[in-house]
Amino acid sequence: MKFTALSVLFFLPLFAFCQEPMAQNYKIYNTVKGSIATVDDIVNDLSKADVLFFGEEHNDSTGHYLESLIFKKIAEKYPAKSALSMEMFQTDCQTVLNEYLADFIREKNLIAEGRTWKNYKDYRPMVETAKAAHLPVIAANAPTRYTNMVTRVGLADLQKLDATAKGWLAPLPIDTATGPYYEKFVTIMGGHSAMGNLKIYQSQNLWDATMGWNIAQFLKSHQGYKVFQVNGGFHSEEKMGTAAQLKKYLPKVRIINIQAYADESFDNPDWSKFTKLGDYVILTNPKLAKTF
Repeated sequence: MKFTALSVLFFLPLFAFCQEPMAQNYKIYNTVKGSIATVDDIVNDLSKADVLFFGEEHNDSTGHYLESLIFKKIAEKYPAKSALSMEMFQTDCQTVLNEYLADFIREKNLIAEGRTWKNYKDYRPMVETAKAAHLPVIAANAPTRYTNMVTRVGLADLQKLDATAKGWLAPLPIDTATGPYYEKFVTIMGGHSAMGNLKIYQSQNLWDATMGWNIAQFLKSHQGYKVFQVNGGFHSEEKMGTAAQLKKYLPKVRIINIQAYADESFDNPDWSKFTKLGDYVILTNPKLAKTF
């Protein structure tokens, strides 16, 4: 009996590692409480919110692993009452996505006709979790041809589109969200002179507004659901961008945001510099980040 007990104690860390093979690759911080957190803490916190934003770096393999893990846990905690919303699918591909989830079409059709991203393998586990659990997946993003159109000629020209095309976008006119978000965007772009004109910023707002609009419309018709929204980090950092647009369309919506970064300070992070960026900040090991 003594040997058995000692054996269990010896192998317990190994069992834990096998359960969470990526645990050494990330650190989670709750910026509200100022403490280290776990994936389960995040999922449990969703009981007080409607939408959980995950702001990712698109080429971070550890971030993609965590997205999949978090959504799997959400699906288990809220069976038949959770949904996945993704920047990685565009609104005019919603029918194709629905057909795949219903098992009407093959995955190769989803990839080709749903215009999946080249690193779809990184997002596939979440889609497959939704499919297996019969959960909705929201194709949240504006079609690229329209964001490109705005970059070229501006938001006003969207009014020339027909009713079908407008139906794939947030209601026009789009709020351009001037203020802190604009200044932040200018900084990212390298300053006012580098940005040229406002059209590229207007296309960013079309992107944000369409994602926010689609989440809002889903929640209006699916009371009590928990939505897990996955997008590039800038779209939801500091609850600006898509998160702010969602608030305009659904003022009472409750939001939690996660911001994930592959950061050089991984071994000894200064958490104070991340405090305002999200309710949770995840740092991942930059040596293990790249997926494409």
